[in-house]
Amino acid sequence: MRRLRAYFLTGLLTLLPIWLVWIVFKFVLVLLSDMSQPLVAPLSGRLAAAHPEWLGWMDDPWAQATFAVVATVFVIVAVGALARRVIGQRMLAWFEALIARIPLMKTVYGSARKLLDLLQTKPDGTQRVVLIDFPHREMKCVGFVTRVMREEGTGRELAAVYVPTTPNPTSGYLEVVPVDRLTPTDWSVDEAMAFIISGGAVSPDTIPFERPGPAA
Repeated sequence: MRRLRAYFLTGLLTLLPIWLVWIVFKFVLVLLSDMSQPLVAPLSGRLAAAHPEWLGWMDDPWAQATFAVVATVFVIVAVGALARRVIGQRMLAWFEALIARIPLMKTVYGSARKLLDLLQTKPDGTQRVVLIDFPHREMKCVGFVTRVMREEGTGRELAAVYVPTTPNPTSGYLEVVPVDRLTPTDWSVDEAMAFIISGGAVSPDTIPFERPGPAA
Protein backbone atom coordinates (compact mmCIF):
# COMPACT_ATOMS: atom_id res chain seq x y z
CA MET A 1 0.00 0.00 0.00
CA ARG A 2 2.86 2.38 0.76
CA ARG A 3 4.42 1.76 -2.64
CA LEU A 4 1.05 2.07 -4.35
CA ARG A 5 0.46 5.41 -2.61
CA ALA A 6 3.89 6.63 -3.74
CA TYR A 7 3.17 5.56 -7.32
CA PHE A 8 -0.18 7.34 -7.21
CA LEU A 9 1.32 10.60 -5.95
CA THR A 10 4.14 10.43 -8.51
CA GLY A 11 1.69 9.80 -11.32
CA LEU A 12 -0.57 12.60 -10.12
CA LEU A 13 2.30 15.09 -9.96
CA THR A 14 3.42 13.96 -13.42
CA LEU A 15 0.01 14.27 -15.06
CA LEU A 16 -1.14 17.48 -13.34
CA PRO A 17 1.08 19.87 -15.38
CA ILE A 18 0.11 18.03 -18.58
CA TRP A 19 -3.56 18.37 -17.63
CA LEU A 20 -3.18 22.10 -16.98
CA VAL A 21 -1.44 22.58 -20.34
CA TRP A 22 -4.27 20.68 -22.03
CA ILE A 23 -6.91 22.87 -20.35
CA VAL A 24 -5.19 26.07 -21.54
CA PHE A 25 -4.56 24.62 -25.01
CA LYS A 26 -8.16 23.43 -25.31
CA PHE A 27 -9.47 26.82 -24.16
CA VAL A 28 -7.39 28.62 -26.78
CA LEU A 29 -8.41 26.18 -29.53
CA VAL A 30 -12.10 26.47 -28.69
CA LEU A 31 -11.85 30.26 -28.50
CA LEU A 32 -10.11 30.49 -31.86
CA SER A 33 -12.49 27.99 -33.43
CA ASP A 34 -15.64 29.74 -32.23
CA MET A 35 -14.53 33.04 -33.75
CA SER A 36 -14.55 31.70 -37.34
CA GLN A 37 -16.99 28.81 -36.97
CA PRO A 38 -20.08 30.76 -38.21
CA LEU A 39 -18.33 31.47 -41.52
CA VAL A 40 -16.30 28.31 -41.96
CA ALA A 41 -19.09 25.79 -41.21
CA PRO A 42 -21.51 26.88 -43.99
CA LEU A 43 -18.67 27.21 -46.52
CA SER A 44 -17.20 23.78 -45.80
CA GLY A 45 -20.71 22.27 -45.81
CA ARG A 46 -21.38 23.68 -49.29
CA LEU A 47 -18.07 22.41 -50.61
CA ALA A 48 -18.74 18.95 -49.18
CA ALA A 49 -22.23 18.88 -50.71
CA ALA A 50 -20.97 20.08 -54.10
CA HIS A 51 -18.15 17.52 -54.30
CA PRO A 52 -19.02 14.67 -51.90
CA GLU A 53 -16.69 12.21 -53.62
CA TRP A 54 -13.50 14.04 -52.68
CA LEU A 55 -14.56 16.87 -50.32
CA GLY A 56 -17.11 15.02 -48.21
CA TRP A 57 -14.72 14.94 -45.25
CA MET A 58 -14.91 18.75 -44.98
CA ASP A 59 -18.38 18.43 -43.44
CA ASP A 60 -17.01 16.62 -40.37
CA PRO A 61 -16.92 18.63 -37.11
CA TRP A 62 -13.18 18.07 -36.61
CA ALA A 63 -12.42 19.44 -40.08
CA GLN A 64 -14.58 22.50 -39.55
CA ALA A 65 -12.96 23.18 -36.17
CA THR A 66 -9.49 22.86 -37.73
CA PHE A 67 -10.37 25.21 -40.58
CA ALA A 68 -11.87 27.69 -38.11
CA VAL A 69 -8.68 27.76 -36.00
CA VAL A 70 -6.48 28.20 -39.08
CA ALA A 71 -8.74 30.95 -40.43
CA THR A 72 -8.70 32.83 -37.12
CA VAL A 73 -4.91 32.60 -36.79
CA PHE A 74 -4.56 33.81 -40.39
CA VAL A 75 -6.81 36.80 -39.69
CA ILE A 76 -4.84 37.70 -36.53
CA VAL A 77 -1.51 37.54 -38.41
CA ALA A 78 -2.97 39.54 -41.30
CA VAL A 79 -4.26 42.23 -38.93
CA GLY A 80 -0.86 42.41 -37.23
CA ALA A 81 0.91 42.80 -40.57
CA LEU A 82 -1.60 45.40 -41.72
CA ALA A 83 -1.32 47.36 -38.46
CA ARG A 84 2.41 47.87 -39.15
CA ARG A 85 1.69 49.65 -42.43
CA VAL A 86 0.39 53.16 -43.07
CA ILE A 87 -2.94 52.02 -44.47
CA GLY A 88 -3.49 49.75 -41.48
CA GLN A 89 -2.71 52.55 -39.04
CA ARG A 90 -5.20 54.79 -40.82
CA MET A 91 -7.88 52.10 -40.66
CA LEU A 92 -7.14 51.59 -36.96
CA ALA A 93 -7.42 55.33 -36.34
CA TRP A 94 -10.78 55.37 -38.16
CA PHE A 95 -11.98 52.40 -36.09
CA GLU A 96 -10.90 54.05 -32.82
CA ALA A 97 -12.70 57.24 -33.84
CA LEU A 98 -15.83 55.20 -34.45
CA ILE A 99 -15.51 53.42 -31.08
CA ALA A 100 -15.03 56.80 -29.36
CA ARG A 101 -18.60 57.74 -30.32
CA ILE A 102 -20.08 54.79 -28.41
CA PRO A 103 -20.02 55.56 -24.64
CA LEU A 104 -19.65 52.05 -23.18
CA MET A 105 -17.42 50.70 -25.95
CA LYS A 106 -15.23 53.79 -25.67
CA THR A 107 -14.57 53.11 -21.98
CA VAL A 108 -13.82 49.39 -22.40
CA TYR A 109 -11.68 49.69 -25.52
CA GLY A 110 -9.83 52.78 -24.36
CA SER A 111 -8.98 51.31 -20.95
CA ALA A 112 -7.76 48.02 -22.40
CA ARG A 113 -5.72 49.79 -25.06
CA LYS A 114 -4.02 52.09 -22.57
CA LEU A 115 -3.18 49.20 -20.23
CA LEU A 116 -1.54 47.17 -23.01
CA ASP A 117 0.42 50.19 -24.22
CA LEU A 118 1.56 51.09 -20.71
CA LEU A 119 2.87 47.59 -19.97
CA GLN A 120 5.29 47.93 -22.89
CA THR A 121 6.96 51.07 -21.51
CA LYS A 122 8.42 52.27 -18.22
CA PRO A 123 6.86 55.15 -16.28
CA ASP A 124 8.92 58.18 -15.39
CA GLY A 125 10.77 57.91 -12.09
CA THR A 126 9.96 54.30 -11.16
CA GLN A 127 10.15 50.75 -12.45
CA ARG A 128 7.24 49.04 -14.18
CA VAL A 129 7.40 45.81 -12.12
CA VAL A 130 7.45 46.39 -8.37
CA LEU A 131 6.67 44.67 -5.08
CA ILE A 132 4.14 46.16 -2.69
CA ASP A 133 3.17 45.41 0.91
CA PHE A 134 0.00 43.39 0.40
CA PRO A 135 -2.05 42.23 2.23
CA HIS A 136 0.19 43.52 5.05
CA ARG A 137 3.75 44.79 5.53
CA GLU A 138 5.29 41.36 6.16
CA MET A 139 4.09 40.03 2.79
CA LYS A 140 4.80 41.15 -0.76
CA CYS A 141 2.86 41.00 -4.03
CA VAL A 142 4.10 41.53 -7.54
CA GLY A 143 2.44 44.49 -9.22
CA PHE A 144 2.62 46.59 -12.36
CA VAL A 145 2.80 50.36 -12.07
CA THR A 146 0.28 51.77 -14.55
CA ARG A 147 0.41 55.43 -13.56
CA VAL A 148 2.12 57.86 -11.19
CA MET A 149 -0.07 60.59 -9.63
CA ARG A 150 0.20 63.15 -6.84
CA GLU A 151 -1.74 63.33 -3.61
CA GLU A 152 -4.05 66.29 -3.36
CA GLY A 153 -2.82 68.82 -0.83
CA THR A 154 0.59 67.30 -0.02
CA GLY A 155 1.84 66.64 -3.55
CA ARG A 156 3.19 63.23 -2.51
CA GLU A 157 3.75 60.85 -5.42
CA LEU A 158 1.29 57.96 -5.59
CA ALA A 159 1.43 54.97 -7.92
CA ALA A 160 -1.52 53.05 -9.34
CA VAL A 161 -0.42 49.41 -9.12
CA TYR A 162 -2.25 46.52 -10.74
CA VAL A 163 -1.77 43.30 -8.75
CA PRO A 164 -2.70 40.24 -10.88
CA THR A 165 -3.79 36.96 -9.33
CA THR A 166 -2.31 33.49 -9.79
CA PRO A 167 -2.63 31.61 -12.14
CA ASN A 168 -5.06 33.88 -14.03
CA PRO A 169 -3.40 37.30 -14.41
CA THR A 170 -6.44 38.82 -16.14
CA SER A 171 -8.10 39.31 -12.75
CA GLY A 172 -6.59 41.08 -9.78
CA TYR A 173 -6.58 44.17 -7.59
CA LEU A 174 -5.87 47.83 -8.16
CA GLU A 175 -3.91 49.42 -5.34
CA VAL A 176 -2.89 53.07 -4.86
CA VAL A 177 0.50 53.02 -3.13
CA PRO A 178 2.91 55.85 -2.22
CA VAL A 179 5.94 55.69 -4.49
CA ASP A 180 8.32 55.65 -1.54
CA ARG A 181 6.70 52.39 -0.36
CA LEU A 182 7.33 50.54 -3.62
CA THR A 183 10.07 47.93 -3.76
CA PRO A 184 11.60 48.26 -7.25
CA THR A 185 12.73 45.22 -9.24
CA ASP A 186 14.76 44.73 -12.41
CA TRP A 187 12.23 42.27 -13.83
CA SER A 188 10.71 42.64 -17.25
CA VAL A 189 6.96 42.30 -17.74
CA ASP A 190 7.46 38.85 -19.30
CA GLU A 191 9.52 37.64 -16.34
CA ALA A 192 6.92 38.91 -13.88
CA MET A 193 4.07 37.26 -15.80
CA ALA A 194 5.95 33.94 -15.85
CA PHE A 195 6.46 34.24 -12.09
CA ILE A 196 2.76 34.93 -11.50
CA ILE A 197 1.31 32.29 -13.84
CA SER A 198 3.65 29.56 -12.54
CA GLY A 199 2.78 30.33 -8.93
CA GLY A 200 6.37 31.34 -8.21
CA ALA A 201 7.94 28.20 -9.70
CA VAL A 202 9.59 30.22 -12.48
CA SER A 203 11.59 32.87 -10.67
CA PRO A 204 15.15 34.19 -10.25
CA ASP A 205 17.32 32.90 -7.43
CA THR A 206 17.26 36.24 -5.60
CA ILE A 207 14.61 38.93 -5.39
CA PRO A 208 14.43 42.21 -3.47
CA PHE A 209 12.16 42.29 -0.44
CA GLU A 210 12.99 45.32 1.68
CA ARG A 211 12.77 48.78 0.16
CA PRO A 212 16.12 50.50 -0.41
CA GLY A 213 16.97 53.13 2.17
CA PRO A 214 17.16 56.86 1.37
CA ALA A 215 20.28 58.03 -0.38
CA ALA A 216 22.87 59.67 1.84
